[in-house]
Amino acid sequence: MTLPEDNPPDIGKLQSRMNAAVKAHWKAFLFEGVVLALLGLAAMIVPPLASLAVTIFLGWMFLITGIAGLFVTYWARQMPGFWWSLFSAALAVLAGGLLLARPAQGILTLTIVVGAYFLAEGVVTIMYALEHRRELSERWSWLLLSGLMDLAIAFIIVSGLPGSAEWAIGLLVGINLVLGGASLVGMALAARNT
Repeated sequence: MTLPEDNPPDIGKLQSRMNAAVKAHWKAFLFEGVVLALLGLAAMIVPPLASLAVTIFLGWMFLITGIAGLFVTYWARQMPGFWWSLFSAALAVLAGGLLLARPAQGILTLTIVVGAYFLAEGVVTIMYALEHRRELSERWSWLLLSGLMDLAIAFIIVSGLPGSAEWAIGLLVGINLVLGGASLVGMALAARNT
């Protein structure tokens, strides 16, 4: 048996191969980044449509994975945990069917879940920042600010229900797509210039 110390990976070689691959395909990364940014802008301009699209997409994902799970569970019915697996797959089919049958109510439900997520994430991030303020010295305040922003987003979403359901998911997805697209564009342009 070889220990990790006996066979250290050549990190520098791996990094140079990754850099070469990004440089060779910088146009593909640029194209993907521009497309993502444009889709993000569209989602931010028309958030109700983007919220509906996300809900329908999630509905299909739940439905397809649930049906696949039912087949796999039936096929491997002799395995331990059969009933739990069957219940999980049936729950996914039910969730997908409900999201597809009633997407407007699905948007509201997803918005509540997103609001709860931001609330929990904000509290955890604030507690983490306060716990590590000695070790992180000056950086703990950035964590605290991030947690406070999460709480503010949660408050805006939850206090605006049910009206915030129309725009919250679409706007958040749009922001995510714009930032992801911008990072790909930046990476592509940096790779082109090296």
